[in-house]
Amino acid sequence: MSSNNSNIINRLPKVIQPAARFVRHQEQAAGLSTSRFVQDVTTCLIPKVVFSRSLADLSENTFLEVSEEALIYFVPAILGEKIARNIFSRKLPNNLKAEVATPAVEMLKKKNSKEILPVKAAIALTAMAIPLTEFCLNYIKNLMTLKVFKKSDFKNIASLEKSEENTEHQKKVEKSAKRHIGAAASLYAGCLGLAALIASKGKNSKVLQKVSQFVLAPGSAMFKKNNKAKNFFNKYFSMDFNNQNGRLVLSKGQLTNCVLIGGLGYFGASSDRGKENLKETATRFPLVGLYVITGSELVEKGFRKLLQKGGKCKDLIGKDLSVPKFDELGDLAKKLAKERKTDFDKEYTSLAKQKIMISGLPYIFAIGVMGFFVAGMTNYFTRKRYENAQKEKAQNINL
Repeated sequence: MSSNNSNIINRLPKVIQPAARFVRHQEQAAGLSTSRFVQDVTTCLIPKVVFSRSLADLSENTFLEVSEEALIYFVPAILGEKIARNIFSRKLPNNLKAEVATPAVEMLKKKNSKEILPVKAAIALTAMAIPLTEFCLNYIKNLMTLKVFKKSDFKNIASLEKSEENTEHQKKVEKSAKRHIGAAASLYAGCLGLAALIASKGKNSKVLQKVSQFVLAPGSAMFKKNNKAKNFFNKYFSMDFNNQNGRLVLSKGQLTNCVLIGGLGYFGASSDRGKENLKETATRFPLVGLYVITGSELVEKGFRKLLQKGGKCKDLIGKDLSVPKFDELGDLAKKLAKERKTDFDKEYTSLAKQKIMISGLPYIFAIGVMGFFVAGMTNYFTRKRYENAQKEKAQNINL
């Protein structure tokens, strides 16, 4: 009997088998773009479907969630790994091509960094298409709603009122969207031009070497002695890709760029459609943005610390807060059963329950708090702000 065989789950009590399969599937899907894409879109979209205020509102949320998740799970592998890497690393010696996946902070310590850093920087600059597309999505959404539903006034889109659309306002929203999308396209053209220059001349240019380092490891470029600042900026502001078994995948720094640059588009497109939309964005974005960048990681680590301090899940949570994967539980159950002279099924069931608790509660927090609570809260406060503004307006008229 293979302890990694999924059939072992059938030996668990039937009441916990669905949860066990779900947790196991989450871990298996970590490296599978399609599975994670479907899972995350469903998780993020369901709360917004429940709280949708009109067909236009539902269409906008569906468009944004599907587009944003596609950017994260598909574009990095296609643009970074398949296209940019092949283009910019083709002139590297065969023995150095694999080094392109090495993180820049590690590459800086190597003798051949001057040859590889410009290539990595060029690839990273090409990937600026990801945050710049994120910036454009909300403007594209405005154009889509204007074209399909003939609406540009957020009060009508959110069903706060049913008023006649202002033609001049619609033209203003359309013009702004096209202008900002054009600006993003021009900026990306500049990134591609810089990428080509760095890739071709960077090896022998001290200036371009410094530019490459700033792109890939801004903390190392700006802070020589302050390790905390250096590590922080390298983690959250680097445009370098992560290395996953020699393949280029989205990094924490690229994700931060998506949130920050995308946020500019989020606020700008919201402002175009009225103060009600802007205020709703100001309520939602800081919570969601912070959670996307650091929140999910902090929630998982925080929950594990609480369990560790409470003496729970001792068999799974390590001193460094690491937790074995579900497919490793069978081997661990065998080991514990042998050491404790107990039954395998008893130990495996205990480990499975602990694993479900460790993995399940952060997931419930994500969909419950960051999904349903944030969606419901922002909709509620938008409605309240509008009603209070209308009451104040009526009182001023009566005066």
